[in-house]
Amino acid sequence: MRTLPSKKQWVQFFSVLNQREKIAFLIFLGLFIGSGLFSTINFYLKQTEIAPSAGGRYLEGLVGSPRFINPIYAQGSDVDRDLVEIIFSSLVPDLTQDLKITEDGKAYEITLKNNVFWHDGTKLTADDVIFTIKTIQNPDYKSPLRANYLGIETQKINDYALSLKIKDPYSAFLERLEDLKVMPEHIWRDISPQNFLLSNYNLKPIGSGPYQFKDLKQNGANVIVSLTLAKFKNYFASASKKPYLSEISFRFYESENDLVNAAKKGEIDGFSVTSPGYFNLFDKGTFNELSLTLPRYFAVFFNSDKSKFLADIKIRQALNYAVNKNEIIQSALSGRGQIVDSPILPDVYSYELPTAVYEFNLEKAQALLEKTDLQKKDNQWVQVTKTVSTEFKSELKVGSKGAEVSNLQKCLNIDPTGYFGEQTKTAVINFQEKYLNQTTGTVGKNTRAKLNEVCSQPPKETPLSFSLVTVDDPILKEVAALIKKQWEAIGISVEITTYPVSQLTQDFIKPRNYEMLLFGEVLGEIPDPFPFWHSSQVKDPGLNLAKYENKKADILLETARVSLDETVRAKKYQDLQNILIADVPGVFLYRPDYVYFVNKKIEGGLEIKMIADPSERFADIENWYTNQKRSWK
Repeated sequence: MRTLPSKKQWVQFFSVLNQREKIAFLIFLGLFIGSGLFSTINFYLKQTEIAPSAGGRYLEGLVGSPRFINPIYAQGSDVDRDLVEIIFSSLVPDLTQDLKITEDGKAYEITLKNNVFWHDGTKLTADDVIFTIKTIQNPDYKSPLRANYLGIETQKINDYALSLKIKDPYSAFLERLEDLKVMPEHIWRDISPQNFLLSNYNLKPIGSGPYQFKDLKQNGANVIVSLTLAKFKNYFASASKKPYLSEISFRFYESENDLVNAAKKGEIDGFSVTSPGYFNLFDKGTFNELSLTLPRYFAVFFNSDKSKFLADIKIRQALNYAVNKNEIIQSALSGRGQIVDSPILPDVYSYELPTAVYEFNLEKAQALLEKTDLQKKDNQWVQVTKTVSTEFKSELKVGSKGAEVSNLQKCLNIDPTGYFGEQTKTAVINFQEKYLNQTTGTVGKNTRAKLNEVCSQPPKETPLSFSLVTVDDPILKEVAALIKKQWEAIGISVEITTYPVSQLTQDFIKPRNYEMLLFGEVLGEIPDPFPFWHSSQVKDPGLNLAKYENKKADILLETARVSLDETVRAKKYQDLQNILIADVPGVFLYRPDYVYFVNKKIEGGLEIKMIADPSERFADIENWYTNQKRSWK
């Protein structure tokens, strides 16, 4: 068998080579080794790919602090909803293996995944789902979600299957199931309703999501200042090595300004701010700015019951044409928003933008106002109303009686007794001396003519003006100020009043005590505009803020909400949109972006563009990663 040359043989080989041969040999040897190395590297690169790898830590900054990291109570807190999104799993699609809809949309049969575990190692079953729904439905637990889950009948089929039944088909019911974060029955079943809110599990929860509670830190005032979640190794997607990040931590700040300062110092990797003034303060080399779309919009809602002017469609149309929505978005939102022309948002309802819209056009606004009974005086539109005055027709003298005598006495500023006596005669003589140069003391033809001229009241001028109420919020205050400026530019006066949201809700929204309301409405992932525009919802607790009533619109809303066919719903909502635009129940303004900043070291799962709630920015967090490695294809 042949062997490689020994070291001694190599030395002898080199000794017989001249200088030129040695150089040539070394060059050849280098090329041979380099070629082999290149081929090896090229083969490796072609047969492998860069892929996420486990490890890494992410730190999010939030304003506020957690109170109830509990699916049935988290509704009222952004912080709580963010944490619930990561720690708990939704019934659909997270926990569902198969879903069948039967009985014309009134029955839902759900088969659960059988490889889902709670963070304490217990298996998740149908009992947990049924327990969660029944707990929400029970008024003793006082869940803010109760109204959304009333009327649902639950039945266990086996450990991993259950059926849900509702009385009538409801197109948005599937979203109810997507929103339902399931709670562990074995943890909560022995805790009384009175102690639910006091349980330690509200701050140290046990869920089934990709990350589990690890620890929290409090300051001297027992306020939570940070909370850390660790990767749940038994997560049902762990076979695909997800989630990737080892830890997710949250730091809690008292104000948005504190949050921004922390971001500038590099203390956090991700955060969101609402004040547009902060949007351009961050290093674009460190953070990616994500603009996420939410199914919500802001509008000025008209209440024609409180303003006779708003009953005139031409005035409502003029108000729309006079609003420069683009200026509002650029000035108040720093350009982070989209113009809205109706409450039926095209990308939410999956169809085209309306063709008939009220684009900013001052000439059209002026032309519409000119077609009303208004007049423009000193750059202010006014309604001139002639006052009905008493016309003196009879010859009045001493001894006359009746209503005409009383009106005469009122005109002459004496006690209106209704009897023409000496006092009245004297007043008539004084009037005649002042205006007629004759003193008969009798109200004859010439005196009556002058009385009708002098005693008639001037026409009443009522300015075209409105009162507008909104939330005491910096952005909405700026939006209101811009609208006021735009309307006053064409001669329409506006008085703005702002209130804390609780007072605005209690004193104005619930009793519908406003002429105009600048407010926002939040739709769902499967939006149902019924509560906002059906005539049955004009009174509290309905949300028909414009007190809008239209029989054709009612029929479209009723039909659409029971249809499970997306094509049918889209057609109904398209028709509804056209009716709403024609009826002009308000000025539909804009939908603001949800602006989210994430450190550029974070990759994966950030491609999402539209979310139903800000907490859903974490919906794909198991795919977030910071570490990478090459893996064989």
